[in-house]
Amino acid sequence: MMKYLLKLYITGNTPRSQRAIANLLRICQEELSEQYQVEIVDVLEQPEMAEQEKILVTPTLIKQLPPPLQRIIGDMSNTDTLLLGLDLVQNQDNRS
Repeated sequence: MMKYLLKLYITGNTPRSQRAIANLLRICQEELSEQYQVEIVDVLEQPEMAEQEKILVTPTLIKQLPPPLQRIIGDMSNTDTLLLGLDLVQNQDNRS
């Protein structure tokens, strides 16, 4: 069973951070059922983790598993972009 390991980097308890968390969790529940693990990293509380991953902008989502590693920046409100970034939909151009 495929497991998704996702890390969402946020800055504090802001409306933008809360929106990113809510959007990400909603899409994971709808699309991945029980096949995901989300870790929320507040860069204010864990700056060393943000530095390790070279996070310059928040919110940033990193899909660590399955490969390839993907980064998605923003509040996760664009469902299509998020699904594409998580490799949950095929690129429309690849359809025959």
